Amino acid sequence: MTTLIKDTAAHIAELMAIDKSALPADGGQRFNRLIFARSPYLLQHAENPVDWYEWGPAAFDRAQTENLPILLSIGYATCHWCHVMAHESFEDDQVAALLNRHFVCIKVDREERPDIDDFYMTVSQLMTGSGGWPLNIFMAPDRRPFMAITYLPKQGRSGMSGLMELLANIATLWRQRPDMIENNCRGIMEELARLRQTDRSAKNIEFTETSTKAFNQLSKIYDPKHGGFGSAPKFPMPIYLGWLIAQGRQGNAEALEMALHTLRRIRNGGIWDQLAGGVHRYSVDQRWLAPHFEKMLYDQAMLALVAIDAFQATGDPFFSGMAAGIFEFAERELRSVDGGYCSALDADSEGVEGRFYVWDKQEIDQCLGPDSELFCRYFDISSKGNFEGMNIPNIALELEEFCRVNGTDPLQTGRLLERGIGILMQQRAQRIRPLRDDKIIAAWNGLMIAALSRVGIVCGKPDYLEQAAGAARFIMKSLRRQDGRLLRCWLNGASETPAFLEDYAFMAFGLLELYEATLETSWLDQASSLAAQILALFCDPYTGEFVLTGLDAEQMPARASSDHDGVTPSALAVTARVLLRLAWTCDRPELIEHARKALSGIATEVARNPLGYLGALSALSEIDSPPVIASISGPVESMETALLLRALKEHPLPRLAIRLESSPAPGVSICADRTCFAKAATPDELKNVLRQIGGLFEPQTVLRAEKK
Repeated sequence: MTTLIKDTAAHIAELMAIDKSALPADGGQRFNRLIFARSPYLLQHAENPVDWYEWGPAAFDRAQTENLPILLSIGYATCHWCHVMAHESFEDDQVAALLNRHFVCIKVDREERPDIDDFYMTVSQLMTGSGGWPLNIFMAPDRRPFMAITYLPKQGRSGMSGLMELLANIATLWRQRPDMIENNCRGIMEELARLRQTDRSAKNIEFTETSTKAFNQLSKIYDPKHGGFGSAPKFPMPIYLGWLIAQGRQGNAEALEMALHTLRRIRNGGIWDQLAGGVHRYSVDQRWLAPHFEKMLYDQAMLALVAIDAFQATGDPFFSGMAAGIFEFAERELRSVDGGYCSALDADSEGVEGRFYVWDKQEIDQCLGPDSELFCRYFDISSKGNFEGMNIPNIALELEEFCRVNGTDPLQTGRLLERGIGILMQQRAQRIRPLRDDKIIAAWNGLMIAALSRVGIVCGKPDYLEQAAGAARFIMKSLRRQDGRLLRCWLNGASETPAFLEDYAFMAFGLLELYEATLETSWLDQASSLAAQILALFCDPYTGEFVLTGLDAEQMPARASSDHDGVTPSALAVTARVLLRLAWTCDRPELIEHARKALSGIATEVARNPLGYLGALSALSEIDSPPVIASISGPVESMETALLLRALKEHPLPRLAIRLESSPAPGVSICADRTCFAKAATPDELKNVLRQIGGLFEPQTVLRAEKK
């Protein structure tokens, strides 16, 4: 068994730096074939005794030639349970001997190849009713699956079968009952085909009724005490929160309060890193105390977007401060020297989940001296601990209330807390850090560019806009083939994997936000270019249906796309919103029909289960509605224009399209609902126009999707 590496990040860096030119194709005695991979996740398994392959012809050809089943294991570098299964099984010589004798074994980083992950996760959910990582698929050499499991211990326990037993049984079935294996493969493929043939015809959607249904679904699972949805584990669910805030703008005060209460509890809970900022992936308990400690880039970006929505809805600086805390963390710990943003920080360090983040009170006492007593009281730190004998900093009372209860001065207490945070940050920096997965993924950077751009213009933070522009320049320059095709990710060079629909859609979304925050038309031009590639690469020329994998790229055994929102927004929904915004901004009405096509096939599912399709529901609500056209004149780089733009973006208008006018005099002319208002030359005049427009927007009763 491989010795547990305490400093995973340093070890991965060491593996990356090895001169591999002299190594044999199978990796030699020390390594397996994964030593040649770029992915940190694959490199974490490069010293396993398992004879791993990367996904590709070599593995499939061997399985076909030797008539062996394939074990496909999918995970990612910062996945805690992936680490557990690796240490228990894939580093074990007994498990490896069984795998190497009877299987061809393939490792896939789900972040590099979301197409593989999406397809086989659909299989897992179909077969078992659930999914997760590590995702382990047993399949025939032609890639058709016949069994799916997630984490499994080496030996059976508590009524759960062990991996050793399962591998032996599958090897026996493969040799002795190939008919049973074939029947499983055929049955799964037929069921996938049946799922694709469910009612995908367009239908009329009664928007008010469907929105009410979604709100009622959320209300049933909302936790009024702690915020959030469901019990444990509890995810932040920024897609839900953003939709609730939008409902609040339309007069649903209860929806708005659900979102605001949840955001406050997240910001004050242990799921928020109270020292460094940023949010962990999810909480294992109901009250947001104990997180699953990995930090994902997409979670940061999406929560920042929701936080700035909350700020615009309320004017409460608590929420703009929340977004600022995310960006401070991301710049310090996720931003690369090239300007792009890395994908994640691991949950584990020194082989223990959360070790980097938890505290013993005695250590804090030693660091803070006489300030420790008040600091610990504020952050819920005690000698007995609040998490497995240790402490996760969290906030029970807001500062003003805390000071009232404890009889302290808010200003002095705030300074004490800031000083203590700085000291503990220095202390924590001496610990072995969790691995940072340095992959720069196009889609996730698109979300971050959008968040930085929107917060930057609303809050008047030019440094955020520069960070957004730096990330955009890096992606659009470095993640492109010579023919202009966008690529999926970067790590010591661009990957060969073509970008997927989410990469194109999320990047176009980010570029549109950057254009609206800076008025630099180059960003609009590049968003338009990505949209043209979306239509060429992801739109079926016969049906008009959009697919998640490019028509020029490797295809899975069957189309099993995830049309619904997941931890990130639906790529179909974002595609539709991008096409609509470009149609309005560039006066290209033909793009509206493409947006309609992107969503028309899932209208039935939107009506049936709106909670899973909030992005599509929002986009459908806008397809047949006129935009708000804001024409901005004057020198783009002038202070007058910048102030007008900020005043415009501070007021969230639905269906806003910003166009540039050649007139030299600074001003903003707005046309909405077939009414054009007098040109506003100052921010105060513009705010007066915006107040007049505010009453023009009413949700439409019936939204129609095109019938095929």
